[in-house]
Amino acid sequence: MKPFGFGIVGTGVISHFHAKAISEIGCAGIIGVYNHNISKAELFSKIYGGKVYPTLDDMLGNPDIDIVSVCTPSGTHLEIALKCIAAGKHCMIEKPLEITTGRCDLIIDAAKAANVKVAVIFPSRFYEVNRQLKRSVEEQRFGELVLGSAYVKWHRTKEYYQSGEWRGTWQYDGGGALMNQGIHSVDLLQWVMGPIKSVQAISANRYHKEIQVEDTVTAIMTFANGALGVIECTTAAFPGFFKRLEIIGTSGSAILEENSVLKWQFQNELSHDEVFRNKQCISNNSSGGVADPASISHYGHKMQMIDFINAVEENSDPLVDAVEGKKSVEIVTAIYRSAKSGEKIVLNTG
Repeated sequence: MKPFGFGIVGTGVISHFHAKAISEIGCAGIIGVYNHNISKAELFSKIYGGKVYPTLDDMLGNPDIDIVSVCTPSGTHLEIALKCIAAGKHCMIEKPLEITTGRCDLIIDAAKAANVKVAVIFPSRFYEVNRQLKRSVEEQRFGELVLGSAYVKWHRTKEYYQSGEWRGTWQYDGGGALMNQGIHSVDLLQWVMGPIKSVQAISANRYHKEIQVEDTVTAIMTFANGALGVIECTTAAFPGFFKRLEIIGTSGSAILEENSVLKWQFQNELSHDEVFRNKQCISNNSSGGVADPASISHYGHKMQMIDFINAVEENSDPLVDAVEGKKSVEIVTAIYRSAKSGEKIVLNTG
């Protein structure tokens, strides 16, 4: 496998996890760094390496850069991605892909036309506990699915939203707790349970009343397979708790908390079930980001980057391509429309 050169766009908190992941992949390295704030780019470069470029166009002109990690505010992904795609660079874009489905479609269409690959960062899909959960649903070990629910009850300080003018805005954040913190669980829920047919939601600002977007939202939903579900998400909970996923069926149930197994039980037990009941996630001393966005593991990022590099090398589809990445945006924006109108929203994904 040839070495893959990465360019990094944006040097905020999440870019450090991309850089740490890249540094642990033997066939990859950081070639270039761009941020509109040159001093921040230079500091980032001193830590992780890579040449600092004065403009994005200058960085994209480097033929040694194969893949660009886009780590900028959500509402800026489109313009950056289109430039990268036009330059023939494959893209790994931090979640969400963009803040509207229309903007997602522009990225999807451009990548297809240019034969460029795009992945959206959803590292939870790459933990073995979640992959085994997905396989067990596909093997129909749960019987008929009854309920699929996700709970994200985190804490963010007021200073968190004040740390950047873009935070907590519709234009650049695209939403609040659900679009930014809860979207990982939204993606995981629909990946495991299948398409969501309809949603009905309410939202509020219980603590962060100074921001434009919600800090608390609840939604009930129906899945295309007939199951029901709930999403609860907030950044107003003190002190913050691990995210939780519950999959309940007529012949089996599973409850995962921050990628660790709390419940794993089936009518027809298999030999590996007892071992799997004690399965814990690779945490790297992570607190799961429940109160500190910097307290997460980069393990999932690393495994997703390996998956993406393999897809580029083999000309195959990555596990979370742009089409997959759009699905969670469609669900989240439908929940927002329902919360605003008070009506049930039927999704195209159903």
